[in-house]
Amino acid sequence: MIRLLAIICTALFATLVHSQDSDGGTEATLDTLFSALDIEGTIEVMHQEGLTYGEQIAEDLFGDSQNAAWSATLRKIYVRERMIQLVETEMATELDGVNLEPLIAFFTSQSGRKIVAFEVSARRAFMDTKTEEEALIRLENAEREDTEVLGQVETIISDSDLIESNVMGSLNSSLMFYRGLADGGGYDLDETEMLRTVWSQEDDTRAETESWLRSYLLMSYSSVPPEELETYAALYRTPEGKALNRALFSAFNQMYDELSYLLGLAAADFMNSEKL
Repeated sequence: MIRLLAIICTALFATLVHSQDSDGGTEATLDTLFSALDIEGTIEVMHQEGLTYGEQIAEDLFGDSQNAAWSATLRKIYVRERMIQLVETEMATELDGVNLEPLIAFFTSQSGRKIVAFEVSARRAFMDTKTEEEALIRLENAEREDTEVLGQVETIISDSDLIESNVMGSLNSSLMFYRGLADGGGYDLDETEMLRTVWSQEDDTRAETESWLRSYLLMSYSSVPPEELETYAALYRTPEGKALNRALFSAFNQMYDELSYLLGLAAADFMNSEKL
């Protein structure tokens, strides 16, 4: 999930702060930010993605994507409430000491709410293979026409090194999955072999990440007025915007790492059961 920072509206934030007591101010401020970022809506999509991915794992490892016991196990791993808790707790830690005023001001503004809604909607739409394929075609057309919005998307990606951050997150999640498999006795792999296997996926992961991210952002921001997107991208380079980006990557990567490890353990357990 990509989150950016834009227009500062201090008056709105002042109203928010003045309505809080001194003991509950920080918590209430974070809750407001999480709500404005629609963390719950984003994780709802990721929850569905996880269940779908888990079924693909079953097909790859067990040759059976319709296993009722495995589906029940997936529901125990991908628990929405736990996923939300992991993300919000880590974000709270990462954002400690960060000035949240400009973040809350934008994401509670009309422009901010619209952009967040576009991001979540596009992520949900990408769960449909046909929609993702159409987005890739739209990307190819935008490349040929050299559209303004694609140029802005490229700037956003470059400024925050989003390709590299997402690639590293994906590779780390893969490593955690293999560790779960190994710890659960599914595969006899040592750390060196696991690292070699994961790094062998780097080129493919980078290519897939680049095409997915560019097409996803293009779809997300195609309806955003150029001046709003330009301001959004520029303010994303502010200290507060950079801090938010770091917090989001740290929080979601931690969540994915934990889920991937649990998925590996569960897969090992099923593989061992089949051997009996």
